[in-house]
Amino acid sequence: MAQEIGQRKLNEAVNAASDQLSKAVKNNEPIHVISHLDADGLAAAGIIGSALWRLDANLHMRVQQWMDEKIVEEIQTINPSLTVFTDMGAGYLDVLCTHLPKHRIIVLDHHQKKGEAGENILNVNPHEHGFDGSKEISGAGVAYLVARALDAGNKDLAGLAVVGALGDQQDKFEKRSLGGLNMGIVKDAETSGVLEASIDLQFFGRETRPIHKALAYTTSPFIPEISGEEDKSLGLLLNLDIKPKIGDKWRALRDLSPEEKRTLCSALSDHLVAKGIPEHVLTLIGRVYTLVNEEPWTPLRDAREFSVLLNSTGRMGRPSIGVAIAFGDRGSAIDEASAILKNYRRTITLNMNWLMEKPDRITEMRSIYLVQGEGFVDEKMIGTLASILSTTLPNLNKPIIAYATLSGEASVKVSARTLATMTQKGLNLGKIMGLAAEKFGGEGGGHDIAAGAQIPIESVDDFVELVDEIIYKKVKAISAKG
Repeated sequence: MAQEIGQRKLNEAVNAASDQLSKAVKNNEPIHVISHLDADGLAAAGIIGSALWRLDANLHMRVQQWMDEKIVEEIQTINPSLTVFTDMGAGYLDVLCTHLPKHRIIVLDHHQKKGEAGENILNVNPHEHGFDGSKEISGAGVAYLVARALDAGNKDLAGLAVVGALGDQQDKFEKRSLGGLNMGIVKDAETSGVLEASIDLQFFGRETRPIHKALAYTTSPFIPEISGEEDKSLGLLLNLDIKPKIGDKWRALRDLSPEEKRTLCSALSDHLVAKGIPEHVLTLIGRVYTLVNEEPWTPLRDAREFSVLLNSTGRMGRPSIGVAIAFGDRGSAIDEASAILKNYRRTITLNMNWLMEKPDRITEMRSIYLVQGEGFVDEKMIGTLASILSTTLPNLNKPIIAYATLSGEASVKVSARTLATMTQKGLNLGKIMGLAAEKFGGEGGGHDIAAGAQIPIESVDDFVELVDEIIYKKVKAISAKG
């Protein structure tokens, strides 16, 4: 019953947003859309932007890394008839209410809120209605619900909402599936003919890489003597009589027959058992989401690869390319994005190698692991780095707090990550980041499992100590409850 009520209330908020947008379009009012620069934010921008573009709206779009006073000042100066925030804004309701009390604002977000929405702000957020925005629906998903309410023909945008959800790593359900409200979006994508969801081998690059490279590049799960070893991966295929090539053309995982997939999966399972890590066998197979209208051998065909491509454009300072692709550009934008993606992967490798060069670059404190970018890691990349570390550090039992200095500013960008096992016990990084940042005149928030903050650089040591103390007390209280 509670879920039905929550669904009805969420639908009411979605329809209210749709009505406001429809009226603005009919009146030819300028609509300013401001979205986040990660994969989810760019997908959200593409969804709501495409829906409004189809209505011939007076549309202006921008992509931002975070909310700050500059954005508020620009809105005050430009004074648009209607401002729409996608995949951001919920954590700054108090700021928006205080500084923009007479501006009409719609917030389409899935992060935990901070403050309350005034009468001028329509806040469409799953958390308000009993749904977990960290895993049940993404910012792109919220934008999609509003786009669908604007016109049922926008169901073809559901595939892009799936990309956004995967970009936010919401595939936390059985066999790495999307769940919650995302399940309805997946169904819309399937019925509209843009997506096929199936159970298959879970290797990144299943659409774009030769089989042996996909095996060698996989780190989730990490397969000893296979991960990072192209020659051994190729040897495995040959030993199994699985042809890596047909003629002079390499085969991708998607090209394997069902029998070849079973043979490969069985061999990898035996290998993992022999290496003493049988628990990794279950991660070999999972849910894959294929965007069937995209060209084979491109990173847009697999929804997870699509999300990484979008994320790379934002993190490498080229979000306009990501928006163009989300809008449907399949020309020069794809070539540019592919080059950006290569640079993005190279940057990740450089950053990871730099971190691992010296043990003291990852410091274990009482209740956290601290990662300091030290001017080497760009602030746009610190969140990506924290996410990678949260899934690769051995025996991780504490949250990761990572920070990097902001270029040209006396501030630092902080990213926090933890495991689902800790959030399920009550740890909420979004609230902790918000509380600690506020103590030092900064801003923070996000999800329980992944959050961030921006604080003055002179306060960073005190901020870290406070976060460490808050998490220590929270974990201690959780342990006391058993």
